[in-house]
Amino acid sequence: MNTLSHARIRGTGFYVPERILTNADLEKIVETSDEWITTRTGIKERHIVAKGQAASDLALEAAKAALADAGLAPEDLTHLIVSTVTPDSFTPACSCILQHKLGISGRVAMDMNAACSGFLYGLEQVRAIIALKPESVVLLVGAEVLTSRTNWEDRATCVLFGDGAGAVVVTGSADAADSGRILDTLLYSDGAGADLLMITGGASSEPYAMGHVVGPSHFIRMQGQDVFKLAVRSMESVSREILERNGLSIDDVALLIPHQANNRIIEAVGKKLGLSGERVYVNVDRYGNTSAASVPIALAEARASGRLPAGSLALLTAFGGGFTWGAALVRF
Repeated sequence: MNTLSHARIRGTGFYVPERILTNADLEKIVETSDEWITTRTGIKERHIVAKGQAASDLALEAAKAALADAGLAPEDLTHLIVSTVTPDSFTPACSCILQHKLGISGRVAMDMNAACSGFLYGLEQVRAIIALKPESVVLLVGAEVLTSRTNWEDRATCVLFGDGAGAVVVTGSADAADSGRILDTLLYSDGAGADLLMITGGASSEPYAMGHVVGPSHFIRMQGQDVFKLAVRSMESVSREILERNGLSIDDVALLIPHQANNRIIEAVGKKLGLSGERVYVNVDRYGNTSAASVPIALAEARASGRLPAGSLALLTAFGGGFTWGAALVRF
C-alpha cells in the first residue's frame, strides 16, 4: 500500500514577457501620470505580451522553470491544471494546449477560473488529487494575459494589469518534514458582489453576434473602492482563520505572500495582521496585477531570493472576482 500522503511543492518557476510598459509609457496612452499611479497603486511598471503571445506560451515557460527546479521532466507529470481568466480560447482548454506544447499527451488536463484566487483554488485541487492518488505529479500554473482584456481608455483600470505566469510542481511525500509541504488551504466565494468586478462581453450572458462592435463590457470593469475594502477585510479574515485552525499564530509566519493587486491593499492587510514590512512579499511595483499568476510568481521569486529558508512558514492569501478569496499555509 502506498503511504504517500502529504502534498509537497517540489519546484517553483515563473515567466513574464520581455516587453515592459512603464508608467511613463502609460502617460502617452491615457490621461494619467507616474505620480498618480504610484501613489494609488504602488505600480511602476508591468510586463505585456508580444503580438501573438498567448497564455499557454507564458504557462509553458513557467512550467519549464518549475519542472527544472523540481528536477523532473514533462513526462513525469500526471495532471496539469491551469488557473486563468484569459485562456487562449474558450475551447480547447489552455491546459490541453500547454500539455501539447510540453510534448506530452494522455494526462489529466483542466482549466480553472477563480480569478485572482485561482492559484489557491488550484492548490486545494492538487491536495485532493494527491490524497486520492498519492503517486501523482501535478503541475499547477497560474497564467494570464490580462492586457487582452484591458480597456486602454479607462485610466482607472488600465494602469493596474500586467501579463505573466507562475507555476508549481506538486508531488506526494511520506515525510512530514519535507520542504514545501502544503499544510492547509481555506477557500471562500460570494457571487453577491459579482457586478463589482467583471468581464461579460462575449460570454453566454452577452454573446457575440456578427457585426457587433466590441465595447467596454468586453474588458475588465471594476468598482475599485468597493473591491479594495472587501479585499482587505477578506484576506485578513481568512488568514487569521487558517492560522487559528492549524494552531498557529501570526508570529509563526515567516513571510506573507499576498495577491499583488495594489500596494495599498497589501500594506493594509499586513498592518491589520500585525506583520512588519520585511515579512510581507511585494513585487506589484514591477509586475502589476497578474491575477491568477500573481501569487505563484511571488512565491517563485521569494524562494529564489532566499526569503523562504528551511523551516519557514509561508502564508499565501488572495482575493478576486467572483468574489473568491482564500489562504494557504506552506512549510518550507
